[in-house]
Amino acid sequence: MLDLPDFAPLKVTQTTRTFTESQLASFDHVAIVLPKEPPGSLFAGLPQGKQLHKLVDRARAQGLKSTFTRLGNTRATGVTAAWHEAGTPFALLTWAREVIADCLRERPSKLALLTAGLDDDARLQALSALVAAAHAASFKLPSFKTEEQPRPVDLEQVSVLDGKPKLPLDRLHAEAVGNNAARWFTALPPNRLTAGAYRRAVEQLAARHSLGCKFLGEKDLEKLGAGAFLAVAQGNPHRDAGMLRLCYRPPGTHAPELSLVGKGVLFDTGGTNLKPFKGMLDMHMDMQGSAVALGTLLALKELAVPYAVDAWLAVTENRISPSSYMPQEIVTAANGTSIQVIHTDAEGRMILADTLALAARDEPKLIIDYATLTGSCVSALTQRYSGVFTNRMRGNTLLQEAGAASGERVWPFPMDEDFDQLLRSDIADIKQCAVDSHGDHVLAARFLSRFVPKSIAWVHVDLSAGEHKGGLAHVPTDMTGFGVRLTVELLHGRQPSELVEAMADQ
Repeated sequence: MLDLPDFAPLKVTQTTRTFTESQLASFDHVAIVLPKEPPGSLFAGLPQGKQLHKLVDRARAQGLKSTFTRLGNTRATGVTAAWHEAGTPFALLTWAREVIADCLRERPSKLALLTAGLDDDARLQALSALVAAAHAASFKLPSFKTEEQPRPVDLEQVSVLDGKPKLPLDRLHAEAVGNNAARWFTALPPNRLTAGAYRRAVEQLAARHSLGCKFLGEKDLEKLGAGAFLAVAQGNPHRDAGMLRLCYRPPGTHAPELSLVGKGVLFDTGGTNLKPFKGMLDMHMDMQGSAVALGTLLALKELAVPYAVDAWLAVTENRISPSSYMPQEIVTAANGTSIQVIHTDAEGRMILADTLALAARDEPKLIIDYATLTGSCVSALTQRYSGVFTNRMRGNTLLQEAGAASGERVWPFPMDEDFDQLLRSDIADIKQCAVDSHGDHVLAARFLSRFVPKSIAWVHVDLSAGEHKGGLAHVPTDMTGFGVRLTVELLHGRQPSELVEAMADQ
């Protein structure tokens, strides 16, 4: 049984009073955000203003982005002064990650944040980014080290000492819950996050958050005709693969307006078309699409959105065994489509095909799926952006805008029907993939579109930025949890039906 953590343990508050220097003695560390070129008069109202002024001038002359000193109180409170630079939300979140990392070098338990000399917009943006970065940095990913020494003090509390403007602390908390959950599950090793362990953990989370949860095992999926999913699962040593369906139903709602679908391949050997060593090494993270779908549902539940949401997690392994599925097999998906298997390492689109088809049976207004689906998307975008595809072309603009605003940047790819010529089969309705890998991210999206009725708006997120060495934006770990903030931003202030209407072609 996995020991589930609190996915947002950091306590964040915002004061309604102007700070006093005596207040600072109750904190282990203080971060002060200044304008890029602060006037000398600004330091008169800051603690140890003259000394701080000299340190800031010296650091800026050296091209540094921050400086450090200590207050002369009994706590010897540390002070990090950093200067705010206007830029994109992504750049601001990256700046915030670096500032928080500077603050955490001294392992403070209580951290204060304040600004001086910034206008309301700059103050809101800077403090929100710092809170998001603090949430991400303070959360501990799973570790299995035998610790001989006591753990150092962890950050437990952040106090924003600027009374105005009011920060969206509830939303930042919800996004942290979702992002931290996505990263935590993705970081688990494959012998700990087995299909059975994942199921039990998700059921425990569902109970904790008052969500409905149903597991569709292999026998259930066989009755539903999910032959594409079962083809991938048949090589597993245990018969515990299946789909987890979680349901969030606010009062007065019934059928889902939004369905989130995630690829949950717990370990991917490539199957019969076996991966090489380096290609297989980190394939325990091939389930992060399901973790992002789960995290996004948790975030939306924390925000108490007024519409019904489902999350479908397609959970299996793709193992090499005498019973593994093989190239040139013909399998039939849940919507009746026959598929000619070409490459067994294109398993993600197989399990998503059936999951999308089953999710579509409830006729939600919008389906969003998340998957670490193709290496070609990484080749196209690197690991700094993720690729997006949609069957509503005007949605591409909304997706790019949401990506830019959230700091989880995305780039849209074409979905023209003539790409289907490369997936034509002489013996089945469609090929699983092309023999050549050129543009495989586009072909994978075209393949998946076959399993979503055109009447339902659909977005596919190929998570090329799901992993980035050293972190990305405000997230300091290689596992980025990319997709939660993107989706929350995409839906912010509107129902799925309203988003779908905005996505509609005119």
